[in-house]
Amino acid sequence: MGLATVQNQPVIATERFDLRPLRRSDIGLLDLYAGDERVARMTRSIPHPLPPGASEAFVTRSLRADRVENVWVMDATKIGGDELLGTIGLTPMDHGQAEIGYWVAPPAWNTGLASEAVTAMIDANPLGSATLFASVFQDNPASARVLVHSGFDYIGDAEAFSVARQATVPTWTYLRKLG
Repeated sequence: MGLATVQNQPVIATERFDLRPLRRSDIGLLDLYAGDERVARMTRSIPHPLPPGASEAFVTRSLRADRVENVWVMDATKIGGDELLGTIGLTPMDHGQAEIGYWVAPPAWNTGLASEAVTAMIDANPLGSATLFASVFQDNPASARVLVHSGFDYIGDAEAFSVARQATVPTWTYLRKLG
């Protein structure tokens, strides 16, 4: 897997796609896929319906030097695929920890894309994290399987608010030690 730096974030290459920083040209596909209720309902932060300008604001925040979350796009153009098949992000926390989160566009569900993206992110470890955390809604067992397949250990149940659902939803929390 190769690394190159773009906008203070590395581009992380895998066999089938590159994880690359967001760019303004991603707004249309973000609107399409993040605007899908099936995607939004499995995230904490994507509203449904997606308000006008939400994807543009997300890209703008993601490109700032003082961003809170580092976001990469799953870009399969190198094998003739779509420019955006999902996103994966790392949010730095205290003490060398980070939280990982991801979503995959419905046309790419059940293709191993999420597992490949999470594994690539772990291998690259672009923030130099000692520990990664993740949580998934309990009604999303496919996402839980991605984490377990990628070496995460289940550490407990919790709850998180889903903007799309306008409700607090039970979650499973996972941890992965790196290095």
